[in-house]
Amino acid sequence: MTAPLALHTFRGTHRDIGVQHGTACRGLVTEHLRTALRRLDRAGVPRPDALRAALEYRPYVQEYAPGLDAEITGLAEGAGVSLAEAYLLQLRAEVSAELLGAPDTANECTTFAALPEATATGTGLAGQNADLPALYRRFMVVLRILPDRGPGVLMATPAGQVSYIGINDTGMAAFGNFLHCDGWGRGFPRYLLTRFALGFPDVATAHTALRALPRASSRNLMLLDSSGGPGGGEAVDFENTPRRNAALHPSDGLLAHANHYLAPELLDEERAGAADLANSRVRQTRMEQLLRKQHGRLAPEVMSEIMRDRSDGADSLSVEPGDGHGRMDGAAEGADGDERHSTVASVIAEPARRRIWAAPGPPSQSCYTEYSFAEGRGDAVAF
Repeated sequence: MTAPLALHTFRGTHRDIGVQHGTACRGLVTEHLRTALRRLDRAGVPRPDALRAALEYRPYVQEYAPGLDAEITGLAEGAGVSLAEAYLLQLRAEVSAELLGAPDTANECTTFAALPEATATGTGLAGQNADLPALYRRFMVVLRILPDRGPGVLMATPAGQVSYIGINDTGMAAFGNFLHCDGWGRGFPRYLLTRFALGFPDVATAHTALRALPRASSRNLMLLDSSGGPGGGEAVDFENTPRRNAALHPSDGLLAHANHYLAPELLDEERAGAADLANSRVRQTRMEQLLRKQHGRLAPEVMSEIMRDRSDGADSLSVEPGDGHGRMDGAAEGADGDERHSTVASVIAEPARRRIWAAPGPPSQSCYTEYSFAEGRGDAVAF
């Protein structure tokens, strides 16, 4: 059985938290950095150019999320890397888009949200199959972040990234998908959007703040909260480009999203290639079908089986390395499985009860373990 994702707990100021992150995960952070630089170099981006470009995004983080800038600064100190190197880990795709004309990514991720009316638990659920090059599986960890000021965060992330997917301790979840569009440039980086959102107590205030950000790039955000108590809540899907945005709202208490635009007002922004678009549409349809089929019976265990679904072969919700998706960053033809797209972690969240379940690698090949603000990591496999 694959070992559960390691849990790390960090406390204090954002700078302290960054130092603790860098120190505790130093080996993984430096390996992550070497991998990112090697893949960019292979695609034609020399190390000095990549690092110089990465720092150009820092002023936007300093202005709109100074706590995250402090965390990245502390991360560099703790891991023994430069500030530019620490920033590069937060915005690999933006650097590639700026220097090569296209982001270094393909389809990434399938997300869902279910309001209490659609669940068996009487609480909202949300989650994501996180799809990245298979090599990222070995970098994945769970972080429990307890800052002196502001909401605590419980998230799954590659070591060295200060923002990825998870929940906060006010009862909100934030997950994200890649979207293909033009117009990327300098601005607030896409991976930091989820952590930015989790700095707010609920969906309404987070959504308002996200709309006002000068975004560098596109990233769909799936947001769910538990406002009004465990039986209440609001969900919204925030589709966006760097300059435009749209909101998708639940139908029968359900939302699902893959990697193409759904909002009518943003359909003209779609730039996914034919193969990526076809794959995304299959996953979108399958997630919607499975959620509707289990409407009223949705629970973490039920969602785990949905996230494990392999009904569509290479276009399934649980992406396995052998499916052959997504050579990225200039990976050579015939590259090994580490360069192929795969689900590197799967997360199911119950934000009203401040807990998540995370599975390492494709959930079709692994088990989920519970993590919470109150208990940390469960000792036994949950399901």
